[in-house]
Amino acid sequence: MADKLKIIEKHHSPNYFVKKRLQRNKPALFGMIIIFLAALVALFGYLIMPDETPDANDGAVQIQQKPPGFTTQILKVRKNTRVDKNSFIQLALFGQESAYTIEPIESYRVEGFDLYITPFGQLQEKHYFLPEVVKTFYIGDTAVARLNNSKMRVSGDTLQYLNLQGDLKTVTQATLVQEFKDENLETRTYWLGTDKSGRDMLSRLIFGTRISLSIGFVAVLISMFLGISLGALAGFFGGKLDSFIVWLMSVVWSIPGIMLVIAISIALQSRGVWVAFIAVGLTMWVEVARVSRGQILSIKEKLYVESARAFGLSNFRIVFNHILPNILGPLIVIATSNFAAAILLEAGLSFLGLSVQPPTPSWGIMIFEGYNSIITDNSWHLVIFPALAICLMVLSFNLLGNGLRDAFDPKTIIRK
Repeated sequence: MADKLKIIEKHHSPNYFVKKRLQRNKPALFGMIIIFLAALVALFGYLIMPDETPDANDGAVQIQQKPPGFTTQILKVRKNTRVDKNSFIQLALFGQESAYTIEPIESYRVEGFDLYITPFGQLQEKHYFLPEVVKTFYIGDTAVARLNNSKMRVSGDTLQYLNLQGDLKTVTQATLVQEFKDENLETRTYWLGTDKSGRDMLSRLIFGTRISLSIGFVAVLISMFLGISLGALAGFFGGKLDSFIVWLMSVVWSIPGIMLVIAISIALQSRGVWVAFIAVGLTMWVEVARVSRGQILSIKEKLYVESARAFGLSNFRIVFNHILPNILGPLIVIATSNFAAAILLEAGLSFLGLSVQPPTPSWGIMIFEGYNSIITDNSWHLVIFPALAICLMVLSFNLLGNGLRDAFDPKTIIRK
């Protein structure tokens, strides 16, 4: 007699079905991948940026507003100061100060210890003292000029000088020229062109990802904290407290977001990234509060809530341990949409000069800087690239939000 087949029915948690629905939503997965890549770029941007200086601010006005793919030769003149090398973590988070100032050139020639260059876009030559370009000199306790180094001696093709530490050094002209070619000459390609200050657009676009995602993340945290707290108080306790919070939400809801942010910025009497964090976050809590209040009103009379009350649990534990975990789905969906809204709002504030301040790159600032040049100088790339970055990030968060909304809907059919 054949063995009887036993069919064992598997039971899964609701999160299992949420995950399955989300995995089958291709647009949502696309948005999630873009957001994940953007987060990596924001976190490790300095490691992949062509310009790793803080705020990607290493530019030259001679090559301002150059089109994508522009290539030029760069003369790097060593600064007469000590520049410490950052660690890997410091480089990833804060960048690396450059030990050089840059100057685009057309050509150069060396005669002894004299360097003659033809600056980019010019015909007249410019003179440099070659050791001044390549080396750093002792300046003592006073900031005197590099050429006033009292121990500098040129004898034939040999140079004696004091380095920054005050040690006497000797170098030949041939060694100096070779070091100059190896360290002080560079051919740079600006793949996305340069901005109005001659800075690399690709590097500033990458760094702008950190600004936009940071403001979006902090703004969502602030809005979720305020919204959930006030919504929970209103929905759970009701009465006059509920009426007051509903009135407050109605008042804030009636004020345009951009106007409210401007008012907060003026009230704080400051501008910058931290003001943007606070201002954007304080304008986005109302929707969270409305949803959390409505969800708690429908849940607080459930049997498991009544059982928690019967066991003598505190109101705080009932709300945060038993009610909020059951309404996380709608709140997560709102968080993703608020993230997209925060990116748009920050870009608008930067465009108006009320958010991140130069030289820190922000997509909104980049659009503003290119706005006046797009018609007169045909500098379309100054606006198009940051605008596309904003559109892609907002689209990604909206796609993910739509996917999460469908994933948390139990009526959504999982097709095999």
